[in-house]
Amino acid sequence: MKAMALTEPGGPLVLVHRDIPTPSADQIRIKVSACGVCRTDLHLVDGELPDIALPVIPGHEIVGTVDAIGSNVDGFLIGDRVGVPWLGHTCGDCWYCRHEVENLCDHPGFTGYTIDGGYAEYTVADSRYCFPLPDGFGDVEAAPLLCAGLIGHRSLTMAGDGERLGIYGFGAAAHIVAQVAAAQGRRVYAFTREGDTHAQNFALQLGAFWAGASDDEPPETLDAAIIFAPVGALVPAALRAVRKGGTVVCGGIHMSDIPAFPYDILWGERTVKSVANLTRQDAIDFLALAPTVPVKTHTEPFPLTDANTALDRLRAGKLSGAAVLVM
Repeated sequence: MKAMALTEPGGPLVLVHRDIPTPSADQIRIKVSACGVCRTDLHLVDGELPDIALPVIPGHEIVGTVDAIGSNVDGFLIGDRVGVPWLGHTCGDCWYCRHEVENLCDHPGFTGYTIDGGYAEYTVADSRYCFPLPDGFGDVEAAPLLCAGLIGHRSLTMAGDGERLGIYGFGAAAHIVAQVAAAQGRRVYAFTREGDTHAQNFALQLGAFWAGASDDEPPETLDAAIIFAPVGALVPAALRAVRKGGTVVCGGIHMSDIPAFPYDILWGERTVKSVANLTRQDAIDFLALAPTVPVKTHTEPFPLTDANTALDRLRAGKLSGAAVLVM
């Protein structure tokens, strides 16, 4: 099979040919039809994540059909359409797993990071961490739901139920969250790179109440803010924008250093939180919610062998919505 693999941090992905993998007892083999390109993949390729086990095949927004089934697998049949997200395995034994916060597992496996992912024609995955996908989404359209949607949904939940929501960085996750928040009757305030009128217009088309640059003051004080852009300087900016008692959620796996800021913008019982990974329940809940909104993902497809081009466009902020590799 063909796959795009990372062989050295900071280097481009390399086209490799490997044997089609054989599933273990708990795994299913998936013939991949589409795999979303996530900012986490970019952090991986750029060497910003620790302990990368090279070589590795990235990709954790996998859509495909079940091609082979391990002996212990229950609940999937050959030909079923499935999705595979970032959380690929948990130990089940640590304190976090036993207290229903498996996203913080001490011994996890992550798809496309510590486990080979979906930038390939075939992949294998633990069936207990795979999910049926809702009807009404094509394979390409469904791919961003599996991380941009899931992490965005967890971030939105952690932000609370405030009416005035700021979103900093309007990429793949934000374009899904904005639709969900607008459907819930919230007012969305989209913050983008300075001068990025394309992203601002895109946000307004998706239901945002207001759009401006990341250093602009919103026209009213926010109840909460979610930061998807990996820019630490946005944390104090968001704190200045939220009301007393408001919440700032950092939705990414990696962020540049947060600069020093005066205590008075945190004071007033404002809260800063981070989102780490997801739980299987997050996936169940969001995949049931998405068709009811209904979420409409905006995608730009690329052939598998153009994975580096897709990552370059993501790095440069030249995508509207999400890039998706098609096999």
